[in-house]
Formats: sequence, C-alpha cells, structure tokens
Amino acid sequence: MTARIEVPFPPRPAEPRGGHLAAPWVPVEPRWQYKDLVRELGSEELPTEADLNALGAEHWELAGVASEGTRVHFYFKRERAR
Repeated sequence: MTARIEVPFPPRPAEPRGGHLAAPWVPVEPRWQYKDLVRELGSEELPTEADLNALGAEHWELAGVASEGTRVHFYFKRERAR
C-alpha cells in the first residue's frame, strides 16, 4: 500500500506594524525521516508509555497507526537534519 501524505506549508507571518523592518522570510520545506514499529498482537505487547516517551525523547512523533490482520503498525516521523 502506497499513500502520499501532504503536510501543509505554514503561511507567511503577518507584516509588523509601525516603522520596524522585518527580517526576510525564507521558506524551507521540512525533510522527514520515518520509522515503522510493528507489533504482533498474539505474541507481543503494545508499546508502553515508557516506550513512547523514549521515542519522543529522540524527537519521534506518532503520525499514524494501522492494523493488518494480527499486526499493528505504528508510524513515526521526525524532521531530518539538513
């Protein structure tokens, strides 16, 4: 199964009021890194809060969950270093 996920690009910040000059706004599209964590429901436990906190400490964000028979896929993403 192949799916394309589009992440909305943030809007340009509003112009400041008064006589202040704003720094130029240069859009940079993020680059993502993905991780697929698979658990077999019959023989493995689901990720614990400690497991999820450890992934969060490494900047992984849960992006989606999908089941496939007795398997559960946990999809994580994080911004890749440039």
